[in-house]
Amino acid sequence: MGQAFCEGLFLQASLIFALGAQNLFVLESGLRRHHHLIVSFVCFLCDFTLIMMGVAGAATLFTQFPEIKIVFGLLGIGFLFCYGLGKLRTKEEEMIKKEAANLNSTLKRTILSAITFSVVNPHAYLDGIVLIGGYSAKYSAMEIRLAVGLGAACFSLIWFLTLSSASSIMMPLLNNPKRMRYVMTTAGVVLMFLSAKLSVDVYGWVMKIDETSSVAMQVEPSGDPTQ
Repeated sequence: MGQAFCEGLFLQASLIFALGAQNLFVLESGLRRHHHLIVSFVCFLCDFTLIMMGVAGAATLFTQFPEIKIVFGLLGIGFLFCYGLGKLRTKEEEMIKKEAANLNSTLKRTILSAITFSVVNPHAYLDGIVLIGGYSAKYSAMEIRLAVGLGAACFSLIWFLTLSSASSIMMPLLNNPKRMRYVMTTAGVVLMFLSAKLSVDVYGWVMKIDETSSVAMQVEPSGDPTQ
């Protein structure tokens, strides 16, 4: 059990370090010191849910119906592109107003934003359900598979709390409109890049489905040749 827990812990560590939309949102909430600990916990709960779904065997759903992954991918492309473009087009005067509006936004809106950044990106499903869930499937005993999932979820919690807390410490250094302009521009560029990268991934998924369909049609029996 302890070994399985550590395996899940290290597996999630290898996956979560990549800079993605979810990590970027946690980082930004920490820089603003705006419900950043709650954001971390919400992101953890989303990861925990996806990981447990994978451990329970939901990975087979993505294998049988790859179109689901494409739908989430298209939603993710649009969301990341619009959000990134909004950051790039915001002027300093507008940015100051938006920052004030964000700090006054309700807890409900913050939680909804954290959930959106956690579940719209299909890579969250690939990591949590397919990769971690698929890895745990090598164990036949459900309690050992749960240990793998709990280890992965535990690292998510540690990572998000560390990321938001560390970024909140940096807040006094960036408490300046021009510096925040650099931060928002960088975030916008990263989000646009992630949208483009996701577009390439989705295109690859579509091509793979087409290839699979073509192969299936070629090997499909044409009928009884004796008739």
